[in-house]
Amino acid sequence: MTQKTGQLSGAQLSQLQSRGMHWLNSDALGLARNGGAGPTDHKALSFDGDTTMIPIAKHQDSGQQRSSPFSAKLDQHSGEVMIFDQGNLIAKATAPGTPRFYALSTAEGVPYSKIATLHSKDVLATTVMQTCVRYRNRDTSCQFCAIEESLAAGKTIAHKSPAQLAEVAKAAVELDGISQMIMTTGTPQSNDRGAAVLVASVIAVKAAVGIPIQVQCEPPADDIWLHRLKAAGADALGMHLEAVSDRVRKAIMPGKASVPLSRYMSAFKTAVALFGRGNVSTYILAGLGDTEDEILAMGLKLIDMGVYPFVVPFVPVAGTPLQNHPTPDGAMLDRIFSVLGPALAASGMTSSQLKAGCAKCGACSSLKQYEQTPAPMPLANHAEETAHA
Repeated sequence: MTQKTGQLSGAQLSQLQSRGMHWLNSDALGLARNGGAGPTDHKALSFDGDTTMIPIAKHQDSGQQRSSPFSAKLDQHSGEVMIFDQGNLIAKATAPGTPRFYALSTAEGVPYSKIATLHSKDVLATTVMQTCVRYRNRDTSCQFCAIEESLAAGKTIAHKSPAQLAEVAKAAVELDGISQMIMTTGTPQSNDRGAAVLVASVIAVKAAVGIPIQVQCEPPADDIWLHRLKAAGADALGMHLEAVSDRVRKAIMPGKASVPLSRYMSAFKTAVALFGRGNVSTYILAGLGDTEDEILAMGLKLIDMGVYPFVVPFVPVAGTPLQNHPTPDGAMLDRIFSVLGPALAASGMTSSQLKAGCAKCGACSSLKQYEQTPAPMPLANHAEETAHA
C-alpha cells in the first residue's frame, strides 16, 4: 500500500529517527537543537499535527547517519519541508518557527533562550544546572552525554535561578502557548542528586503560571525528596535508566551505574504511589548495547509497575566518546514498539493520558504511534482457529 504523502507510519518514523536525515538546503535549516542535554542535533517536524524530533545528519557525522537514505529540504514557496527516501518524496511536514519569547531578555540582560528552550512545538525545557559532577571525568561520565557543551559554547548559563525560570515560563505560556514544562538537571555532589534545585524551581514557576511540570533527576538517596518534589507541585517525574543491564550501565555510564538498578526500582515504586501510574517515566536509549530482549523485558516490567518506559533511539553526539557509535536498527525499534505500545495501551498509560514530560510530548520516539490495543480478531478467523483447536 502506498504511504500517503504527509503521513508516516510508525515504522517509517522509527527508521527516520534511527538513521537521521540530510538537510539539503543547509542555509534554511531554521530552528534546531544543537548541543547540550536532551534531543541535541535534532530538528522538530510536524506530520499532520504530531511533532517528531529528527536527527540532522551532517557532513562530519559518521556511521549510519552519514549513510542515511533520508533527506529533506524546505520548499521556499509553500514553506513545507519535503521528506525523501532515496530521492523519492514520502512525506511533507511543517517546522515550528522561532518562539516569540526568544526575543526577550531578563533585566540583567540574559536572553530567555539561554534559560529555557522550545522542544517539539509547545514544550518548554530547561536544564536547571548545566554542570554535572560526573561529566568532566571520563571514568565516571555518561559517554553519550554532552550536557556541558552548550555551556562551553555560550548558548546557556550554568545555573538558572527559580526567579529566572518563572519569568521565562510565564512569557512562554503567554506569548507562545506553551502547554507543559520539563526541568532536568545535572547531578550535583549532594545526595538529593538534583532534587533540591528542582523543588525550588517548581515552586517558583507554579507561583507564576499554571503549567504542568515534569522534573527529571537521578533517584535521590532518600525518598523524602520524592515527597518534596510532589509537595512543591511537580506533576510528573522522570528518573532515567538510559541502559537496562548492569553490563551496559557499567561500560557506558560508570558513574551513574554507582546508583544500582535496585535503587531505581525502589524509587519508581515510591514515585508511582505519589504521582500516579504513567506519570513516572524513564528514558531507555536503544542502541547502547542492551539486547532487544533485555529492553523488552525491562519495558514490560516497568509498565507493570506503572512506569512509562520511554524507549528512544540512541543518536551519537559529536564531541562525545560515542560520537562514532552505530545507531540502532530501525527494524529492531519497530519490533520493540510493537510490543510495548499495545502493552501501554492495555495498561491505560498512553502518552495522551499523562500530565507532563518527555513521554507526554513523545517527539523523541515513535513509541506513541504504537499505543493502541491489538485489533480484535475477525470473526471468520476466530471461527477457523476454534475449529482447529
